[in-house]
Amino acid sequence: MASAPEAEDFTAKLALLGEMREQAMHSSPEAEAKQHDRGKYTARERIEKLLDPDSFQELDTFMRHRTVDFDMQKNRPWGDAVVTGHGTIDGRRVCVFSQDFTVFGGSLGEVMAEKMCKVMDLAAKIGCPVIGINDSGGARIQEGVVSLGAYGDVFVRNVMCSGVIPQISLIMGPCAGGAVYSPAITDFIMMVKESSHMFITGPDVIKTVTGEEVGFEELGGAMTHNSKSGVAHLAAEDEDALLEDTRYLLSFLPQNNLEMPPRVAPSDDPQRMDENLDSMVPENPNKPYDMRDVVKTVVDDGEFFELHEHWAKNIICGYARLDGYSVGIVGNQPAQLAGVLDIDASSKAARFVRTCDAYNIPIVTFCDVPGFLPGTSQEWGGIIRHGAKLLYAYTEATVPKVTVITRKAYGGAYDVMASKHLLADFNFAWPQAEVAVMGAEGAVNIIYRRELADEKTPEGRREELMADYKERFANPYSAAERGYIDDVIVPHETRPTVINALETLLTKRVDQPKRKHGNIPL
Repeated sequence: MASAPEAEDFTAKLALLGEMREQAMHSSPEAEAKQHDRGKYTARERIEKLLDPDSFQELDTFMRHRTVDFDMQKNRPWGDAVVTGHGTIDGRRVCVFSQDFTVFGGSLGEVMAEKMCKVMDLAAKIGCPVIGINDSGGARIQEGVVSLGAYGDVFVRNVMCSGVIPQISLIMGPCAGGAVYSPAITDFIMMVKESSHMFITGPDVIKTVTGEEVGFEELGGAMTHNSKSGVAHLAAEDEDALLEDTRYLLSFLPQNNLEMPPRVAPSDDPQRMDENLDSMVPENPNKPYDMRDVVKTVVDDGEFFELHEHWAKNIICGYARLDGYSVGIVGNQPAQLAGVLDIDASSKAARFVRTCDAYNIPIVTFCDVPGFLPGTSQEWGGIIRHGAKLLYAYTEATVPKVTVITRKAYGGAYDVMASKHLLADFNFAWPQAEVAVMGAEGAVNIIYRRELADEKTPEGRREELMADYKERFANPYSAAERGYIDDVIVPHETRPTVINALETLLTKRVDQPKRKHGNIPL
């Protein structure tokens, strides 16, 4: 039994611990108030709202910086400018770091990077996702080149964990300079409208160097990176929505590359058939429709979690479930640019396909593509190289791949959109599908160029030749004859057909050639 002095000593130590923890959690109430005034949560509040209640285990609470230059030794808050640890989301383990803007403006220095690297190493070791909440003024200038080296240490972890554990970056404030490259390497970047920004050089530097005048929001705001640059995958209305979207996104992902995504008990009949699909594609082959309607009609409960919604709108990418299993959806979008493939659409879909393949998520492709977008801007911008990315991604992917051709599949774009030739496992087509080198008008103009140029050619001959071409080639049966299409199905049969195909592919195994890595045309 402890003596009275020993008990008093222990009580004093407990009081000191409590005091230190309180200081770590609330190092600057004034700064916290300013954070709230900006409509932003504090670093710990974000973690509490992201994770399951009472699941967060904080690590390295009492680390603090070692800098003595510029009188920095006079202000050494516990925990420095980042909160790190682990917890659960829907009962599944995740690691997290949350940069604290209330401490030195969230600037990154040696100790802050050590904390971030330590929790990322833990995530890699135990095989769980890592979520980084970014809210930082950039490098800690007082630490000089040490802060730059610290960024490099973080980048290395991002690269080594890529394709091994899911990495999600939440931009919930500023993220500038070299700091942007850590999120850029991660799998998903999600931003908050009006309050989060990403850029290499800020408005003041740009004005000095180039003379351009641009504001923070226009330069690197959430909608800029969601609609113009394609850097970010999602833009949320506020921080609560972003954190909820993050929880939902994780429900589609496995813990690591050696596991399968979690299956959710299905509430939607796998044999359900919706006859609305039979009339969803217009009879006029040139009339647009929304591919999202097709996707939502086929997947479980009509739930489609779209990513990059505002960028490269001529193709759609996102996650859904079929019979409770997580699947990645890629679909040409006839409602935008007729669904053609261009530079941005190719890059967007290629990145998504590779992410699905890295994390064992089957890919379902809905194809309605008239070809690649023509024009000098596309050719000079490298459409050959960018289009090859998508071709490469589909061919390289070893996860189950199921393709449904809803209408057009023309030219090289037919090949690229998960055709049988790019090692897709099951390829289905609807009866109105047109699998051909090109449309009837273009084909007739080339094949019968001399005849149509002859003044003696009777009127109506062009229409006659086009009708003949459509009958012979603008259908799915020429491809089906050669086994390029596994079956021609009635549209309302799509859901049970695709589910059956995916269940068949649950045991798919692919042996890859031994190599360090391929050389994708970046």
